[in-house]
Amino acid sequence: MTENEYEDEEAAEEFKIASFVDMVRDCSRIGIPYSSQGHLQIFDMFVVEKWPIVQAFALEGIGGDGFFTMKYELQDVSLSLWNVYSKMDPMSLESLLSEDLVAFEHQWTSFFANFDTEIPFLLELSESQAGEPFRSYFSHGMISSHITENSPNRQPFVLFGNHSTRENLNAGNFNFPSEGHLVRSTGPNGSFAKHMVVQCVSPKGPLACSRTYFFGATHIPYLGDENKLPKKTEQIRLLSQVYAAVIEAVLSGIACYAKTSSLTKAKEVAEQTLGSGLDSFELMQFKAALRSKMAFHIHAVNNQGRIVPLDSEDSLYFVKTACMTVYDIPDLLGGRGCLGSVVFSESFLTSQILVKEKDGTVTTETSFIVLTAAIPRFCSWLVEDNEVKLSEKTQQAVKGDACFLGTFLTGGEGAYLYSSNPHSWPEEGKVHFFSSGLLFSHRHHGSVILSKDHMNSISFYDGVFSPWQQQANSGLSLKVIQEDGLSVEQKRLHSNAQKLFSVLSHSAREKQSPLKLLPAKLPELDWFLQHFTVSSISREPVMRTHLPVLLQQAEINPTHRVENDKVIISIVTGLPGCHASELCAFLVTLHKEYGRWMVYRQIMDSSECFHAAHFQRYLSSVLEAQLNRSARQSAYIRKKTRLLVVLQGYTDVIDVIQALQTHPDSNVKSSFTIGAITVCMEPLSCYMEHRFLFPKCLDQCSQGLVSNVVFTSHTTEQRHPLLVQLQSLIRAANPTAAFILAENGIVTRNEDIELILSENSFSSPQMLRSRYLMYPGWYEGKFDAGSVFPLMVQICVWFGRPLEKTRFMAKCKAIQSSIKPSPFSGNIYHILGKVKFSDSERAMEVCHNTLANSLSIVPVLEGPSPPPDSRTTPQDSNGQQECYLVFIGCSLKEESVKDWLRQSAKQKPQRKALKTRGMLTQQEIRNIHVKRHLDPLPAGYFYNGTQFVNFFGDKTDFHPLMDQFMNDYVEEANREIEKYNRELEQQEYHDLFEQKP
Repeated sequence: MTENEYEDEEAAEEFKIASFVDMVRDCSRIGIPYSSQGHLQIFDMFVVEKWPIVQAFALEGIGGDGFFTMKYELQDVSLSLWNVYSKMDPMSLESLLSEDLVAFEHQWTSFFANFDTEIPFLLELSESQAGEPFRSYFSHGMISSHITENSPNRQPFVLFGNHSTRENLNAGNFNFPSEGHLVRSTGPNGSFAKHMVVQCVSPKGPLACSRTYFFGATHIPYLGDENKLPKKTEQIRLLSQVYAAVIEAVLSGIACYAKTSSLTKAKEVAEQTLGSGLDSFELMQFKAALRSKMAFHIHAVNNQGRIVPLDSEDSLYFVKTACMTVYDIPDLLGGRGCLGSVVFSESFLTSQILVKEKDGTVTTETSFIVLTAAIPRFCSWLVEDNEVKLSEKTQQAVKGDACFLGTFLTGGEGAYLYSSNPHSWPEEGKVHFFSSGLLFSHRHHGSVILSKDHMNSISFYDGVFSPWQQQANSGLSLKVIQEDGLSVEQKRLHSNAQKLFSVLSHSAREKQSPLKLLPAKLPELDWFLQHFTVSSISREPVMRTHLPVLLQQAEINPTHRVENDKVIISIVTGLPGCHASELCAFLVTLHKEYGRWMVYRQIMDSSECFHAAHFQRYLSSVLEAQLNRSARQSAYIRKKTRLLVVLQGYTDVIDVIQALQTHPDSNVKSSFTIGAITVCMEPLSCYMEHRFLFPKCLDQCSQGLVSNVVFTSHTTEQRHPLLVQLQSLIRAANPTAAFILAENGIVTRNEDIELILSENSFSSPQMLRSRYLMYPGWYEGKFDAGSVFPLMVQICVWFGRPLEKTRFMAKCKAIQSSIKPSPFSGNIYHILGKVKFSDSERAMEVCHNTLANSLSIVPVLEGPSPPPDSRTTPQDSNGQQECYLVFIGCSLKEESVKDWLRQSAKQKPQRKALKTRGMLTQQEIRNIHVKRHLDPLPAGYFYNGTQFVNFFGDKTDFHPLMDQFMNDYVEEANREIEKYNRELEQQEYHDLFEQKP
């Protein structure tokens, strides 16, 4: 119902109620989503009975008579629906990325804002103040939620220094009670904290991540000589090195889990990676002590933020969080006490595609995306004046003072420093070039100096820095390279940096959707979305050869042509009466010279619209005929062979595709290839009632299968409302289909004909991707096209005697006025077939469309021009009953259809009944009197010119012998009737469906 279709509000309400009644008419049990998500309530069917739409169900004349809850068995399906909603699919992932993740990242932005303060104010910051954004975000979001998750993994926290012990981290309830835990006092022996551990948790979603950040420089800038680190800096450096190893361990554990779905294997890999990381930082002697304090876990979280068992069947479709914690790290550099803990976790989503190899085995292709990767994994703040002074000292050279970096060349411009380290992200600062190195200054990390003495080579992607290149004996190789000279890792870094630059270059006034900005923060997102879209459809495996195209890793060469020995199948389909046959005849007649044509039409003497076994046998016979042709004929038939499959019925095109894909003979399957699939649409014949489409109407236009939609009526009137409305509907179902206007199936543009006869439409990458997304398992016949609703019955009746053309036309035209509304029982919508009429010996092809009230009667053409009919039936073989009609409608019965058709044939004359005096009509009596009123009068009567008078003076208007005259009339009439009946009994009459002798 369109917005303005019912100006009368009452009529609109009645339509809504009537639609509801129709929807539940044939149901016995009805599922009710009684409880909203996260708010489970006790199911009460009497509450359902009070719903307005349910109360209206009992309205007389509209509703279903009686109480809804007494007529139907009701069932609460809330929990089942929640389970479906909890799984991640492409739509929910888009919502997570564009809404939840944006809000989640905003909390981190607010968190970092708390640390943008000057020394010594940073030292006075408390855990409560720092964690306020996380606490508010979580607690406010949980106010309206009934989730009672109290796991430490799903709680926010901010803990400074040695307050981040195992006991504090496992408390299970982080409410930030203390204002007394300050940066200044939570370090060893009451010194300032060297680090903090933080965690943010989405209150009603699956996102969560934890980080470890540092207070103070984790390095001392290189000043021309090796400097001994003070103890406090060594403590920070130790923590940062452990943290770096933990990051690597978590990321490797995520990668392992995505590939194996095994928590045990992921934990083993994470522990091994942690050990390797500690070795790389020369912390081998501390490895055993640290690994004993390590904990690694992965937990799955549904879309409502509830932890679910990792080994559950549905866990594959949930966001997961991987976390590693190294608890209570002792001062391994000789001090006493505990430095606190190091924590790192990421939320990630996995994608798994089952792939069928050439040998039939099934393997898995996996991918994953770390959803929280854009949250900075490493950050530090300078908290002591001497650190700031040290950083400032390195910048004296910028002012022209002599220093170990040599002569100042240029710089001071904003730049991003980006390394291949997985826990780094482009850091914004200022870069300065010197004759002996680089200086990068950052407001948090201080100065980073890259001396030429510590470089082996340097490559410039843009421009030439000649002062470096001209220095002789510098020991440094300077190369200027083009894009194709970049390594794989350099290309990745450059691509990520370029995406970030594109985002930053947009004006603040330009509004960019979050999904467009995300690839700059999550460089792997585009690839993962391709993978996840395919994996989310079903657990049916995909073909290995198709996988690169599905993931857009490779494209099929558009100039690829079908091998000459393959038969190209062009499919034309549509609902009955859509003029598909006319389009077929037009194509064959117009393009005979393009190659050899064969035409297959579905058999009509079956209750099925499409008979897969019959189609497969036909393909086998075609291939056998080709192989058996003599060598003498081969030169003649070298033209490309084409098969035109014409379907008119309530069937899915996917059934035809699967019939070919699942052909039992592999030689037959490999000998045919599908070209373009075209569906014909007759706008007047698309709606059964109101805006209720005929079954399979939109299914026949499906994306991934159908490349062309041909509209076969209302094409001459520009922008006809019905045509425009239908085109809009089909465009929503198939955005990529080409629209072709062909009145009555006659195509007028050459480019449209080329589209219909295209050889590569079905095999194009775009169609292949869409087909896999919409029809999982189609290539193995595993996709179920679904039932036809309302059920359309197809009844084929055969007969061998002619019809009366006038009677047949009148009865066809009268069907439209007898069409009944839902449930449409007894409605005849289409009549088509081949008949003979009594006024001619020529066979005629008829097609009647009830809703369009159109009847086509055309001669069945002889010769090679029309498409040959593939139908072979017993009725044709013996010359009997060569006529047939197919009736298509709802709840049709064969006897009823035959009775209807008998009335279109010559009717058997009925015996006439003998007359009696009482059966004479007044008109007959007057006629008798007019004929015999001048007969002689009996004695005693005379005629006075006006009336008959006897000797008593009695007068009458009728002849005195009128009774005798009527008896004579009846006797004469009965003699004629008896003669007629005798002659009728001698005549031979045959029923329409009686076979000829």
